[in-house]
Amino acid sequence: MSGSATQTVYEQLRAGLLSGLYRPEEKLKISELGSAFSVSTGAIREALARLTAEGLVTAMPQRGFRVAPMSVADLNDLTDMRIEIEAKCLRRAIAQGDLAWETAIVAAHHRLVATPIAIDDGSFSPAWTAAHGDFHVALAQACGSAWMLRVRDLLFAHNERYLDLARKTDRGNRDAAGEHRELMEAALARDGERAVRAMTAHIGKTRDTIEAVLARAETNGVV
Repeated sequence: MSGSATQTVYEQLRAGLLSGLYRPEEKLKISELGSAFSVSTGAIREALARLTAEGLVTAMPQRGFRVAPMSVADLNDLTDMRIEIEAKCLRRAIAQGDLAWETAIVAAHHRLVATPIAIDDGSFSPAWTAAHGDFHVALAQACGSAWMLRVRDLLFAHNERYLDLARKTDRGNRDAAGEHRELMEAALARDGERAVRAMTAHIGKTRDTIEAVLARAETNGVV
């Protein structure tokens, strides 16, 4: 039961961290989380330890846990690493992917297109966020390297923390649907260079839409 409680808390806390429910450097009080999730403090501690290992939470000796900070420097480092890993995954997947891989990409893209991107407050809808993640997973899935996919998944998860800010910043001026369609078409055409160019531009635009506003937030002490 304890393991099940820890897994449930871990998944819910992780989802909250990635969606922006918990703000950067917000203190995560074990007793309050235990009450909120109706589980033991031991389960909370175990879940927070796992999230610390993923870099989503920071642990401070004698001072408890806090949400990991966000910064322009982190965004740029994260973006550069994502571009490198996604490019490697794409090239290998295009070289090795079979018909099942192609079918999965088309299905994931169809689901993404059919899912409304935003909810009433202007933030990403949870359904779209899930569909978006599944589409990017489908593109990389045939790369043939379990370790590469693990690293890709971790970088993608950290990038999700910035995505809500991207949505509120670009105000619909970005053709995300067109970018995703280009990624799909390049992959299906088995054109590695085109696919990597599309992925590089796609990830770079996410950085570009939020870098200035994030810098202002840093200056004002918001993040």
